[in-house]
Amino acid sequence: MVTVRETVAGDWQALRDIRLEALRTAPDAFGSTYEREANRGEEHWHNRIARGGTFLAYLPGAPDPAGLIGGYAEDRQTVELVSMYVRPSARGRGVGEALVATVVDWANTMNATTVHLWVTETNAPARALYERCGFALTGEQQALPSDPSLGEVAMSRTLP
Repeated sequence: MVTVRETVAGDWQALRDIRLEALRTAPDAFGSTYEREANRGEEHWHNRIARGGTFLAYLPGAPDPAGLIGGYAEDRQTVELVSMYVRPSARGRGVGEALVATVVDWANTMNATTVHLWVTETNAPARALYERCGFALTGEQQALPSDPSLGEVAMSRTLP
């Protein structure tokens, strides 16, 4: 069973470590870069935790997080899903679904009506995960901020 919890101040190092791993191992999946994030100090990670909406997933008995996800209020009705990453060793074990469900639940507590995200158009596994979790393409497209030679497509899910 996957456990997902919101980060607290003492998680800053674990958050930093998994975020940097994500950027290093899957650079085409994120709007930021390893170089940019690696140079951020401890205060940045504490601030990220303090704003809320950042979650870590754990597998039973594992001391280190298996995955990461974030959400933030884009506006009063829309939560943006960001920073989704599942460690390769944890893939296929329900971690991605649990992380997405947590952000959807969090968006509901904020009275949002939509959860929106951007995914690199060539990232078929991520798109399939989001589709399984009830997201659909919106028709929006943009360049990936960290590598404008790659495109992103938007997906969203309407909340009840």
